Amino acid sequence: MVGRRKYDDGCAVAHGLDLIGERWALLVVRELLLGPKRFTDLRAGIPGASADMLTQRLRELTGSGVVRRRKLAPPAGAWVYELTEWGAELEPIVTALGRWSSRSPSLPREAEIGTDSLVLSLRALFDPRAAAGLTADVALRLGDDHFRVRVAGGRLDLARGPADGADVRIAADPGTLGALLYGDLGLAAARASGAVTVEGPAETAERFLKLFPLPTPAAGPVSG
Repeated sequence: MVGRRKYDDGCAVAHGLDLIGERWALLVVRELLLGPKRFTDLRAGIPGASADMLTQRLRELTGSGVVRRRKLAPPAGAWVYELTEWGAELEPIVTALGRWSSRSPSLPREAEIGTDSLVLSLRALFDPRAAAGLTADVALRLGDDHFRVRVAGGRLDLARGPADGADVRIAADPGTLGALLYGDLGLAAARASGAVTVEGPAETAERFLKLFPLPTPAAGPVSG
């Protein structure tokens, strides 16, 4: 870790920033919250980080006990990175940070968002009040990625992987799903254009997509 900056402060907040505060480190954690990934998958999820930089961050996070590397059992046999049990405890922190920063008046809302980032935003913006009385299992297919989402009792649970027996199946590219969730694209128009397919009750899909309202932006900087 030659050249790595540290705060040398006894405060636990400062120490936490020593562990995950370097550039790209917390985004590595974000990419691993939904399960293990190969190095190539991590690079695809964090395209702004060079291979050397990503390697350095993974080395640091592994050395600090946040991430571990392991080899999958045959027939896959690939090496993957995953969060340790302690590293996985960062999930509510990352979710809370996403919820807080979604109110930023300078959030680049037109910028591209990665698949895992989009799915994790469901956790950050889920409104339990809007889900009152709803019980549904939803399968999301975003390109080659599959996710299962369960809404029940005013709670939302999601994970990577197929959802057998789902009540509704929604397939789209991440950009289209993002526009359905947070933009002005309507489900009927998206289905008519072929940008999204829905299997199951359309009214359940419509209600599901309305469970994640964007918060009111915080006040911008005061001029003068």
